[in-house]
Order: sequence, then C-alpha cells, then structure tokens
Amino acid sequence: MELRILKYFLMVAREENITRAANLLHVTQPTLSRQLMQLEDELNVKLFYRTSHRITLTDEGMLLKRRAQEILELTERTEREVSRREGSLMGEIAIGCGETRNMAVLAEVMAAFRQKYPLVRFNVYTAIADDVKERIENGLLDIGLLVEPVDISKYEFIRLPQKEEWGVLVRADSPLAAKTAVRPQDLAGVPLIMVKRELTQNEMNNWFGDYANNMEIAAVYSLILNAALMVRSGVGAALCFDMGNLYYDDLRFVPFTPALKTGAVLAWKKSQRMTPAVEEFIKDIRSYIAGMGSNKI
Repeated sequence: MELRILKYFLMVAREENITRAANLLHVTQPTLSRQLMQLEDELNVKLFYRTSHRITLTDEGMLLKRRAQEILELTERTEREVSRREGSLMGEIAIGCGETRNMAVLAEVMAAFRQKYPLVRFNVYTAIADDVKERIENGLLDIGLLVEPVDISKYEFIRLPQKEEWGVLVRADSPLAAKTAVRPQDLAGVPLIMVKRELTQNEMNNWFGDYANNMEIAAVYSLILNAALMVRSGVGAALCFDMGNLYYDDLRFVPFTPALKTGAVLAWKKSQRMTPAVEEFIKDIRSYIAGMGSNKI
C-alpha cells in the first residue's frame, strides 16, 4: 500500500466526488478511479458506496480513513525529525492534553523552551485522557498531559503540582449560583451535563453516593468550552473543573462539598526512543517543577 495511494484515497473521501478529487490531485479521472479499484482489490474490501453524483465511505472505508490519516501524520513527523540540521535542536514535539489548569505550567515551559530552541515547534492535541493514550501508543504523540484517574503503569511520568477542583458550572440566574458550595442532594433532579470518560463518571457516582440514582443526565461532553456553551443555552448544569476566568462572565462555578480534587501527570511510554528535542523538553519540565518545590518527580 503506497503513501501516494493513501493520499488519493483521503482526497476522494474528503471531496466525495471523483472528478473534484482528480482535479485537486492533478491526475485524470480514469487514473484515479483505477487506483481506487486497485486499492479495494489489494485490501479485498469495498471502500466506497458509489452513486452517479456522490461517493461515500463504507464502514471499512471509514476505518481505512482513520488509519491512513494516522499513517501520513506519522510519516510527516518522521521526515521532520530525521532531517534536522547538524548542531541545531529542531523538530516537532507532539503533546496530547486534557483541559486542565496544569496546562499553564506546561505553557510556561514551552515558552521558555522556544526562546532557547526557536527551530522546535509544538503540536498540541486536545482530547480526553483515553484518546491521548491511544495516540501515544500509536506513535502520534510524544507526551500526554493526563488528568486522573488514569492507568499509567506502562508510562514514565512527572506528577504536576496543581490539583483540579471539581464543581458545577451554572448560569448566573440559577438558584445554585448563590451557593458557596453544592452538596450531592442539591443536584438531585437538576439536568446535568456529564463528562464523557467512564472512569471519571465512576468518580462522580462515588461522590454522589446515595443520590447517584437521582442524577438526571441531559448531555455528556469532552471539551469544557462545549459544556459551557450548553450551560449558557440552558441545557443543564455542567460537572467540571474550576478553570478560573476561562469561563463566560454570565456563568458561575460552584465547588463541591465535600471537596473532590483530581491530579494530573505528564506521561510518556517507558523505554521509548525519543528525539533530542523531546528529551531536552522533559529535562526542562523536571527542572521547572523542581524549582516550584515539588518533590514528586
């Protein structure tokens, strides 16, 4: 399976039209059609549903699309890494992260690192911990900023200094907005916007205790900004971290009582061969956190 053919396949998947894809790829339509049929023969699967006006992906085509994107991304990263100039630290550092205030620590180190090594660039991918771990395993990310609970038994890691505080995000006109803290019983019967991760949902259920059966889940979310928009629109109250002034002015964050706090770690695969840029970046993070007085490195 050639990289060139995967690029052809992705262009057709994006355009959903052979003629447009062929024009963008600067190949003839018969050539492109023949390449796609050869790809289907090679894989022994049907990749497209074809009509007179449009082509769409089969389930097998959707799987190949995801893998092809990963393969091409990994290829491009490899090319950048092996072509670095002699005597210069350069290349890309790919970091996956959840939405956490500990990103501020990472951003400080990134800014200082770029001052020393301006030929290095960062590629930041934002997702829940489960997705970040999968991309680390597939070689698409060097490092992951993971919010606990998370299984890091296969990883080297640095524990980050700040604990995330859980609470509920509500509109300013909500009765909950006037409280200094919310108890599980305060949220009984309130439409809730729940985090997507199953491990985190289990923690929420433990916090709710006997009131867990009274939870009314109106929606689930992966990114806090989306949850905040749903809160503003009246979908419900979002269970989330305190992200400080990153929320909208017309929303209020109210912490849980009893308090529920979560840690975060910066993790990478054990015994993984790293590029010089990644190795140096991890050294700088260790030094930075040590300077903050952390002894859990």
